[in-house]
Amino acid sequence: MHDPEWRRYGGLLLSGKLTGIALLAILFLFTNPDLMSFRTFAADAPPVLKGNDIVNPLNTVWTLVAAFLVFGMQVGFTMLEAGFCRSRETVNVLMECIVDTCLCGLLFYAFGFAFMFSHGNGFIGLNWFFLNGAPATYEGSGVAFLAFWLFQFAFADTCSTITSGAMIGRTGFVGDLIYSFFVSGFIYPIIGHWAWGPDGFLASMGTAGNFLPSLGASFHDFAGSTVVHTIGGFVALAGAIVLGPRIGRKFKRDGGGPMLPHDLTIAASGGLLLWFGWYGFNPGSTLSAMDYEGIGRVAANTTLAACAAGLTAMIAAYVMSKKWDVSFTVNGFLAGLVAITCPCYWVSPGGSIILGGIAGFIVVGAVEVLEWLRIDDPIGAVPVHGICGIWGTLSLGFFACGKYGATGPLAADNSAPLTGLLYGGGFTLLAAQAIGSLIVTASTFTVAMLVMWGVNAMGLLRVTEEGERGGLDLFEHGISAYPEYVITTAGQPHAIPHYPSSSPMERHVKQSAGESAV
Repeated sequence: MHDPEWRRYGGLLLSGKLTGIALLAILFLFTNPDLMSFRTFAADAPPVLKGNDIVNPLNTVWTLVAAFLVFGMQVGFTMLEAGFCRSRETVNVLMECIVDTCLCGLLFYAFGFAFMFSHGNGFIGLNWFFLNGAPATYEGSGVAFLAFWLFQFAFADTCSTITSGAMIGRTGFVGDLIYSFFVSGFIYPIIGHWAWGPDGFLASMGTAGNFLPSLGASFHDFAGSTVVHTIGGFVALAGAIVLGPRIGRKFKRDGGGPMLPHDLTIAASGGLLLWFGWYGFNPGSTLSAMDYEGIGRVAANTTLAACAAGLTAMIAAYVMSKKWDVSFTVNGFLAGLVAITCPCYWVSPGGSIILGGIAGFIVVGAVEVLEWLRIDDPIGAVPVHGICGIWGTLSLGFFACGKYGATGPLAADNSAPLTGLLYGGGFTLLAAQAIGSLIVTASTFTVAMLVMWGVNAMGLLRVTEEGERGGLDLFEHGISAYPEYVITTAGQPHAIPHYPSSSPMERHVKQSAGESAV
């Protein structure tokens, strides 16, 4: 390569080769363009996405996130009930909340969801048992069917858990399983179908050929003030009445007062967790991430109602006792959350504050009424969920602001907005709400009383006197929630059940009893 002639010869040779390759490539390009991938076939083209290919997955993810938040409310309910009960029945509360959840899931899979959300008639759904024959998406929502099922299971679980709150401290565990079977499997889904089913008679009320066509308005319950909370609250009332008060419970009119909770830290934390979960409960009921204005409005209304109710309940309690009562404050903001659950989509922020503030006064008054009636409700389940559920349902008839209609998978449809009495809409919507609430409340309470009386007649609803005095934790479950120390002698069993001499529990009980005596 040091010779100039050889370098010139090599350069000519290389340039000739490259020129030949280039000419050959050009020839192939013109004669067979597919060989060089310069022409694209339809199968290789990027997919053309339709609107639903994007919207449905987004709405499904939104619904699942909301379902997870609602399911997280079970932690809040468990903590709230465990904090308000006495220390010797804490394990019983934990066990009931956990087992109710497991039982509800299987029942809602087998037939509860079918009764509630499938097509049938105005009273009950008749399809999709064990989720068989279910479509890919639920109705016109575009949400994946199983995602919708999970969301509604979390709601059903909430209703079941509400019931146990008024029955703490004296319910036998087997009796709890039996009544929970009826609540989750039959009472909640069948009555819920009337308002939320695709052909429920309350949902179609006021239209031609349906229930009360002359009324001209249907029953509305956006996220469940009636369907979830009133049903749960009045099943709880039936249970509290049939059970009777706890041993040693002395009411104010008899010179006594409520039994004190054993851990307000847990109870207050549980209440705040419930508030957090409500952001899945109410905004998630849109089933639509695309209705972003509706989601924001519902979340804001939920917050404002809770804030107003917490403050008014605190004030009302202070007027009565001259003390700043944390238990009334917690139940106050929970009452506001229950009340706003029905009207949250259709009211303004100002209306939310007013109706929430009223709920705070109502819950304090309802607690006092139950006390006067000598009905023992340790956590206030009936005032918070039952009574304020009714108020929230009726409040739509007063405070619907006349701007909002219905949520939808793509956007809101405000062509037929709901208008309440205070916004010039007359009494029509209020009448529809009152009729629906009355039918659901009366039906729930009647059926629940029959169920509770039946379980009680079998001798399974209330634990024995020995078990109640000794504490449900040891009597029913064989273990205390606080085995390593004694919080207070008042929380210890008054009578110790007998265990086999070889049982480690006997040694623990004797040791605890000895420390209490000292």
